[in-house]
Amino acid sequence: MESPTITIRHLTADDAALFRSLRLEALEREPQAFASSHSDWSRMTEEDWRARLEAVDVFAAFRDGEPAGLMGLAREQGSKTRHRGLLIMVYVRASHRACGVGDRLIEAVIAQARAKGMRQVELMASAENPAAIGLYRRNGFQPIGTMPAGMLHEGREIDEVIMVRRITSET
Repeated sequence: MESPTITIRHLTADDAALFRSLRLEALEREPQAFASSHSDWSRMTEEDWRARLEAVDVFAAFRDGEPAGLMGLAREQGSKTRHRGLLIMVYVRASHRACGVGDRLIEAVIAQARAKGMRQVELMASAENPAAIGLYRRNGFQPIGTMPAGMLHEGREIDEVIMVRRITSET
């Protein structure tokens, strides 16, 4: 049996419907994993979705042609912080986990960050999500601290692990 084919595509404003579908699915199925909520994003207009895709780099993964995941890269905007990017909106459908989709998405984000001259990519992951932390570690991210009560989900405080990956021409 052949291995599934994983492809990654950099989304454009014309992909707003796909972006909306995957993002809302992520927020609905894994609400504890995100700082944003489904209700926040579900109120956005078509133009809002298109604008978001123009403001940040968003990548979608496809496994054998089926949408499998999403990941974004937002660049810091300050003149002294533009060398930093933030990994955002990370989601891989449960049926596509542990088969390389997350790794391929991270590869695409790091390549984009490098192409834009960024020197590091940062993220915050729920301390209650060891699978995500493992994915990030496997892809060169190092924990640098913990944000106590970084998120509140249904009134419960959840710590977030702060992680960073330095980017050089080799890493």
